[in-house]
Amino acid sequence: MTFTSPLPATDPLPIAPERAMLESWLDAFRADLLSKLSGLTEDQAGQRLLPSLTTLHGLVRHLTKVEHVWFVQVLAGLTEAAPYGWPEKRTGDFELTGSAGLDADVASFVAAIERSRQIAAGQSLDDVRHHHRLGDVSVRWVLQHVISEYAQHCGHADIVRELIDGTTMS
Repeated sequence: MTFTSPLPATDPLPIAPERAMLESWLDAFRADLLSKLSGLTEDQAGQRLLPSLTTLHGLVRHLTKVEHVWFVQVLAGLTEAAPYGWPEKRTGDFELTGSAGLDADVASFVAAIERSRQIAAGQSLDDVRHHHRLGDVSVRWVLQHVISEYAQHCGHADIVRELIDGTTMS
């Protein structure tokens, strides 16, 4: 069976208030990441084609962890452990041996996105939160940082997808 994304493709808003624009960019990248898996089997999504542990499946898990760290831990200030053993197990998100499968990990990803949306919705862009390494950061800064994480990893996903089956995505 091949993968179909549960997130609809969306374009970022070209004209909007700042918050709506930031959220639309983030949602566009979230959907874009899953679009890279469209039509692939679970084995293909987990295929390692690079010297690193990077796979499309692993990128889904990694960005689930990113959502948790920045929204749950930093913005909400909760002490819930991050998924996949982070930070003690630095590559746990990319190691698929303990995974319940692509569908389960995508469901966790989608749930993390929904939780992140709920957490961010109750905060002003100018609210300040504390990050253990960076110090004080604004909600605006966190949204921009997470957008940059997605942009970087969606680029990685494009390359991995092309290596899997030659598909190039725009």
